[in-house]
Amino acid sequence: MARTGIRLATTGAAVVLAVTGVGGVAVADTTAAAPTGSAVITVDGAFLAKSVLKGIVVVPLTPATAAAANNAITATFPVTGGAANIPSFSGDVQFGGSLLFFNATNGKSVVFKQLDFGVRSWKITAVPDGGTNPVALLDPLGDTQVGRTGTTQSLTASSLQVDAEGAQYLDKALGTTYFTGGQSVGSLALSFTPGS
Repeated sequence: MARTGIRLATTGAAVVLAVTGVGGVAVADTTAAAPTGSAVITVDGAFLAKSVLKGIVVVPLTPATAAAANNAITATFPVTGGAANIPSFSGDVQFGGSLLFFNATNGKSVVFKQLDFGVRSWKITAVPDGGTNPVALLDPLGDTQVGRTGTTQSLTASSLQVDAEGAQYLDKALGTTYFTGGQSVGSLALSFTPGS
């Protein structure tokens, strides 16, 4: 092979190695970072007491966690997705975990998955197990504060209330008349940092 052919072949191989990232040069990882944060729902003692008297139990399922303190239960749901701008009231935030509602008086239950906070609708929705359509479960109301620190957005609501649609669905699914629209459950603290 002539020297010109060898030079061209060598140059071609170098270009292929450079383009494919082979030959000792690392290719940059372009995996986007997922959004982070959490929704912390604090269920107050008054709601807990009334629920227990009616035989209603609500349990957050993994990866959500629950803890008891000061006559209240806090349920923490990790952020798993979404693209939201809470101060501009747009987008949505998705949470990991599920919610199990159980009626101890008759054994009926329902599990909600795919929890989502629609910033524009200002509702927490979830899809009942076996279903495909989301149900509006909870509405952040009362004294609400929206903020941003760096890239982290936040929402706090002094009152988290049962949505009328959720109340109707839960009463039917659990065979009860316990739930009503506007029923106060507790409070909400949400933090959300968008992915990159």
